[in-house]
Amino acid sequence: MNRLLLTWSDAGTLGPAPAHQGRRPEGDRGPVLRLLDQEESRYDAIVVLTIPAGEAPSRALVERARARAPRALLRVVDVDDPSDHAKLFRALGKLSAQLKRAFPPAAWATDVLLSAGTPQAQTLWVILVQAGILPARMLQVIPAAFVPHPHPRPVREVRLDIEGFPEIRALREEVVRLRAEARTRDVVLVGESEPMRLLRARIARVAATDVPVLILGETGTGKELAARAIHEHSPRGRGPFVAENCGVFAEGVLASELFGHEAGAFTGAAGRRRGVFEQAHGGTLFLDEIGELSPRVQASLLRVLQDGTLRRVGGEAKIELDVRVLAATHRDLAAMVAQGTFREDLYYRLRGAIIEVPPLRARGGDIEILIDAFLGEVRARRKGRGLEVTREALRRLHQHAWPGNVRELRAEVLRWGVFCDLAVDVGDLAPEIAEPAARRPAGGADARGAGAEAGGEDVAPLAEAVASAERAAIGRALRVHRGNISRAARALAIDRNTLKRKMAAYGLRGDEAA
Repeated sequence: MNRLLLTWSDAGTLGPAPAHQGRRPEGDRGPVLRLLDQEESRYDAIVVLTIPAGEAPSRALVERARARAPRALLRVVDVDDPSDHAKLFRALGKLSAQLKRAFPPAAWATDVLLSAGTPQAQTLWVILVQAGILPARMLQVIPAAFVPHPHPRPVREVRLDIEGFPEIRALREEVVRLRAEARTRDVVLVGESEPMRLLRARIARVAATDVPVLILGETGTGKELAARAIHEHSPRGRGPFVAENCGVFAEGVLASELFGHEAGAFTGAAGRRRGVFEQAHGGTLFLDEIGELSPRVQASLLRVLQDGTLRRVGGEAKIELDVRVLAATHRDLAAMVAQGTFREDLYYRLRGAIIEVPPLRARGGDIEILIDAFLGEVRARRKGRGLEVTREALRRLHQHAWPGNVRELRAEVLRWGVFCDLAVDVGDLAPEIAEPAARRPAGGADARGAGAEAGGEDVAPLAEAVASAERAAIGRALRVHRGNISRAARALAIDRNTLKRKMAAYGLRGDEAA
């Protein structure tokens, strides 16, 4: 691998010397040339940085450095005040990106010299390297006054990967995580059906405790929203909420994502990285698709949950944790335990409490409420231009089985925002919703025909039967209460606005309920 040295010039500037710059002892060649004098300091390229006022003196330094490296380049950084942290950070951030393109980390090993430049410039090298923005090794040339005679080595590597050192996280990763938190913070569990009321009541009970929770439910039902609700209503609500999907990483990568790694733990591990357990310290960690864990990661996770400590990949020190774990899966973990594909001890460690998020087909009364919520997103994207859904389209939406649950419904509504102008009719719906016959099994028989052939009488699809029963119940409530919508809503234990939406969907009016 090629080697690159990155350093500020130590040749000074034109004009009076800065106050921090002491007079160099007689015969001292300066830290840059002293580093290059060492036998092990062989570089394929050297990049020397300077400000405009130091360009002329620095050219002489670069000429002398060329005797030690095939390529020695001078980069003038457009900063007039090298003691201004903000200006230096902006300049060095851009420069780091340019250097990574010119000297790719996969082919070039970079050394940064901390001994040259202003104290502010030296500090920013530490920040950029520790944050992972600039993958490099930090070197210090010991001042001549402190080098013993004979000296063992006048150059030392500066390593700050020690426990207790304030860890600087990569800004990009932190911004991504915080934006994800902001998107979910204002999202609530939408719905007024009985299954959703029971879910909210159960969430309120488990949120007050600190036991681990296993969240079950089909894909797309909103398991992460349930986890978020538990966190926000718990004593840990002021702490971080970190979510990780265990099904999207290979085994080796997942261990690093969960538990972190030390520098050099594996190929490409240029610096230390905190895993999601450490990021969630003092708060809640949500592990989605927990049923996808490999046996080895299951064993590591069990150890962390039992001991309350972890070791990073490639590390030796134990790290104390204070994390509440919420896990979710659409798989049958009990069956996986019986089959031997999921550890029984880990299963019981995770299922301190169990919460099941109902599928959308079990909460049909919430479809209009969810559609209204998603249409709000459409209005925001279309700058206030809303959409109306026709009665026939609503009827077809009620009849659909929603195998993708709330996620499928949201995707359908957002699609309307792209392809519909003012109203949504049957022809605007996805084919599997608009034409239920498209779901008939091979051979031409639909669900009703199959039922008639087997039992001798017609059997309506479940969604159609539920919709018919709901329409009949609403009609009866309106008749009993003589068209009074408020009283009928109380009798049905639903919100008045929900009843009005259902009446519109089924074509009912208070004076025509019969």
